[in-house]
Amino acid sequence: MSQPHDRGGWPTEEPISQEEHVLSDWERRVDAMHNVLSEKGLRRTDEMRRAIESLDPETYEACSYYERWTAALEILLLEKGVITSDELDHKFEEVQSQVRS
Repeated sequence: MSQPHDRGGWPTEEPISQEEHVLSDWERRVDAMHNVLSEKGLRRTDEMRRAIESLDPETYEACSYYERWTAALEILLLEKGVITSDELDHKFEEVQSQVRS
């Protein structure tokens, strides 16, 4: 059975849009973090692919390209012990409270 990342005409026969789009600030930040973590040896292409492909189909389909990268980086950094779930949750709450202010 095909997985969501194995597009090959799934879920429809419509071609995948290859149009360029202007990156938003958060997408640029994710791209920069991706590059820095690569330079530091904390992220490899094969690891990113595995992490992205490990997302459940519903999450994979609901996420944009850079949202998948963000989820994959989270998976890898947690696996490698670079950050803990508690640290991540704390930072998320901190950012959410700044957004609400």
